[in-house]
Order: sequence, then C-alpha cells, then structure tokens
Amino acid sequence: MRFMFACGGTAGHINPAIAVAGRLRELMPDCEILFVGCVRQMETVLVPKSGYDIKTVRVCNISREKTLGGLAHNIKALYFAIKSTIQARRIIKKFKPDIVIGTGGYVCYPVLRSASRLGIPRTPPAVHESNAVPGLTTKMLSKIVDKIMLGFAESKRYYKHSEKCVVTGTPVRGEFAAYSKSKAKAELGIPADKPLVVSVWGSLGAANMNAAMCKFIKLAGKNPGFRLIHSAGSEGYAEMVTALQETVPDYEKNGMDVREYIYDMPRVMAAADLVLCRAGASTVSELTYMHKPTIFVPSPYVTNNHQFKNAKVVEDAGGALIFEEESLDAGALLNEVKRILSSKDELEKMSQAMAKLARPEATDMITEQVLSLCQGIEK
Repeated sequence: MRFMFACGGTAGHINPAIAVAGRLRELMPDCEILFVGCVRQMETVLVPKSGYDIKTVRVCNISREKTLGGLAHNIKALYFAIKSTIQARRIIKKFKPDIVIGTGGYVCYPVLRSASRLGIPRTPPAVHESNAVPGLTTKMLSKIVDKIMLGFAESKRYYKHSEKCVVTGTPVRGEFAAYSKSKAKAELGIPADKPLVVSVWGSLGAANMNAAMCKFIKLAGKNPGFRLIHSAGSEGYAEMVTALQETVPDYEKNGMDVREYIYDMPRVMAAADLVLCRAGASTVSELTYMHKPTIFVPSPYVTNNHQFKNAKVVEDAGGALIFEEESLDAGALLNEVKRILSSKDELEKMSQAMAKLARPEATDMITEQVLSLCQGIEK
C-alpha cells in the first residue's frame, strides 16, 4: 500500500506524521510512504532525517490584518494556493497513494483538497489536529475528510461534523519512554533527592525568556534548593552567558546549567521535577505522557494564540500553571517554582493530573484509524 502524509511548519505537525509512518512501516514493511511539505520549512530536515522521502510545494499563510498590506499578502497567498494545488495534483498522480493523511500546517489544504477532487485515494482523506483549538486549515478540510483525529477532547466542540471526530491524542516519540527519573538523574549527576527544574523555549531561544531567566538565576542566589537546566537557544546562548558572567559569575557553582541546546531532551525531561516551557502541541503531549508538572509561558507570537489555549486545557485539569510573557515577573516565577517544589503533595497532584490527560496509545489509535479507512482497497 502507499501512504501519503501532508504536514509542515512546526514539530507539532510533523512529529505525529513521522510517528504514524513508523508504525505503518513496522506493520507493513513493504508499504510505500511519501511526505509532502512546504519548501524551506522544518519538515524538509526532520522528515529525511527520519528516513522518509519528501516532496515540496510552496504555500503562504493567510493574514488576518484588515489593511492594504494584509490584502496584498492574501493576494500572494491566493496565488501560491493555486500554484501549490497544481503541484500537489502532479505529486499525487505520480505517487498514486491509497490514502492521504494531513497532520497540520498550511500545506495540508492543497494536498488533501487535491486528493479529494482526484478521487485518490478511493476513500476520503483524513486529518489530525494536535492543538486544542483547530486551525483554519483543519476547519476548511473538515468538510471533505472522512475522519478528523483530535489531540484534545475539548476540540470536538469546534466542528460541525462531530460524527467524523475521534479523540486519539498526539503521538510522542518513543525516546521519551526510555528513562526513569532515577536513572536519568543518576546519568546527569544529580542527587535523587535534589529537585530539577528544566527551562526550555525552543531551538533558537526566546530573548524575553532568556532575559527573564537571567533575573531568575540571579534571584535564586547561592542556595536555590534546586538544580536548573536552561536551554538558551542558538541565537541567545552567547548573550545570556555574557550577561550571567557579569551579574552572577558563580551561577554554575550554584547548580545553574545554561546550555545552548538540550541535545539529550528525553533524558533531561525524564529527570525533571518541574518544567518551564512554551505550550506547543507536541510539547504538551510529551509533558502529559511523562506526567511532568509544568509552568507554561505560551508564545504570544503564534497564530490564533493557540499555545495559550493548549496550556489552558492543562491548567484547567490541574497539571500546570500559566504565566503570560507580557506580564512575566522573574521574582514571581521563582516564588511559584519554590512553592511547588516545596510541596510533595502539590507535585504529586499535578503529576496525576498530567497522567489523566496523557494518551500513550495515540500512535496506535491513529494508525488503526488510517488502516480502517483503507479497508476494502484492492491491493
């Protein structure tokens, strides 16, 4: 059988597709798999690195600004929508997939729309939405797909065709199940009884959060009562280290580990007692999967403020707290970290809430949905 995945833009859209493709390959070693993504985007790196072929089309996001600039941008987006649809049709006709699965990103629309119009596959396409509130692309596709797979149960209320919806969760990379907390802490050289706080804001880093964490580290002082591993990102690392050397020259002796990037993320996350981070869909899935109490600072720069909405679902369930970046105070953040870490009951309560949100079976559920749609297709 031939499976085509359309995804792009963020890890939250790409990783679920890679996880399901991997499970399909385990079950059907002879199956053919092709990804379709957008030119010069993250998927063109992550997909080949995972061992899959990828074809690209060019798409453009839609501006919500009611200005001349916004209008000009949307005219450009329309041009690329038409062009990408033509490109998608060519790719689909050549590959001849049995089913097309979209897992998020603007690239999904031209690919799944083309698949539906071409009658390829012989069953309608399917889409997975990892965010708590569906994006514009998923809403537009909901009319033509046969199945809408959801990362959050709360998402179902946003769809008119709720009979198409099934809550699957969002797949998490298998590496996140490889470590116990005790093993991870031992490998990192952290005493089992010493709390670890992990602070991470993306591979490039976030200037505002690095500045806030500089103040956080300074205020924590010589005996903070916990260890910290902070990922400053490739664009902010040098500046942050320089700032810390000027203001807190002994920060490393105080148990503050500032890194450019956390290359051993599954191990570090396993060792964590409390995580400070953004609220992208993949991140939320990983944290619930590992039952990690969290303080979210959602990115205010993403479309439709979806990170805040993801975080709110977790906060309402009792597994996390939300600090908004615009009003973030490093002292208040430090006080909250200390309060949570000082209470084993609070940590356990938050961990249990995260566990209730987790869907470790997500990869298997999505794979089953895809294969059920393929039933009856002639080999």
